[in-house]
Amino acid sequence: MAVIKTIDLVGVSTESWQDAAAKALQEANKTLRGIQGLDVLETSAVVDDGEIAEFHTHVRIRFRIERS
Repeated sequence: MAVIKTIDLVGVSTESWQDAAAKALQEANKTLRGIQGLDVLETSAVVDDGEIAEFHTHVRIRFRIERS
């Protein structure tokens, strides 16, 4: 029987929302095994002096629980 767990992360980038999502996935890959996919839940930005200073992408990452 397979069980899938999810975690929510917010990636941050000064380049783009796509880059922010990629950074969240890169960070998750450091500690999780069996990542099977992610969903982009929300995007937002921090504005400074009328310009976008940071792109934020809220993602939900799915991974399989490993049983011994």
